[in-house]
Amino acid sequence: MRRAARTLAALVLGAVASAGLLTACGGTTAGGGPAASSGNGAARTVTVFAAASLKQSFTAIGRQFQAAHPGTTVAFSFAGSSDLAAQIANGAPADLFASADTRTMDKVTGSGLADGTPADFATNVLTIAVRPGNPAGIKGLADLARPGLKLVDCAPQVPCGAAAQAAAVAGHVALAPVSQESNVTDVLGKVAAGEADAGLVYVTDARGAGGKVASVPFPEAASAVNRYPIAVLRDAKDKELAHEFADYVAGPEGRKVLADAGFGAP
Repeated sequence: MRRAARTLAALVLGAVASAGLLTACGGTTAGGGPAASSGNGAARTVTVFAAASLKQSFTAIGRQFQAAHPGTTVAFSFAGSSDLAAQIANGAPADLFASADTRTMDKVTGSGLADGTPADFATNVLTIAVRPGNPAGIKGLADLARPGLKLVDCAPQVPCGAAAQAAAVAGHVALAPVSQESNVTDVLGKVAAGEADAGLVYVTDARGAGGKVASVPFPEAASAVNRYPIAVLRDAKDKELAHEFADYVAGPEGRKVLADAGFGAP
């Protein structure tokens, strides 16, 4: 009887010890792998609203950040900066905002929607995107005012549109686009699809198009350099993680990805 009691006690103690070990290890996922944990047993996600021109670079930076922070997911929403700012003002669930210009970021910070001061992390300038081989023979900004030429650019409220207007003023060129888009990606797409002879896009977008367009630089672009700021938002669910991502973007790892894409230093 005593031997049976001792055996039962040993089994109970073993079960308790095993349960304690599983708890200390944080458990497992349904797939059998280690559970993603932020220290309190919950997976961590950071949601980033970013200008359309940052899509390729930020996607690469996000993958690197996830690799350096196991258990973390970086979710993105890419669109025109002005559209994203409006969504944030209307309560869209975002942790960070990366804008293609300071003017749009000022609208967010001016409304008290940022947590702290935005940090500039890159610069960008415009170029003229044309179809491969440049069949329209465009050599500079003045050529975009030629009668019959189909030009596409961004709407004035979008950072790339504001930059286009500033460049046109600097070059004393009256532009008459046949279409104005809500983001630079759509401008690039219309040129690549042959729906336009030329489009004003960022250098980084033309470079990242993979040969679908050619690029014609123009000196007036230097008068409209866009600075890119990033800010953690006031209502971020995980402000610590959001600040870590912002620091990563502005740090050496993020700067290298951005430089490789053609972005300038802030």
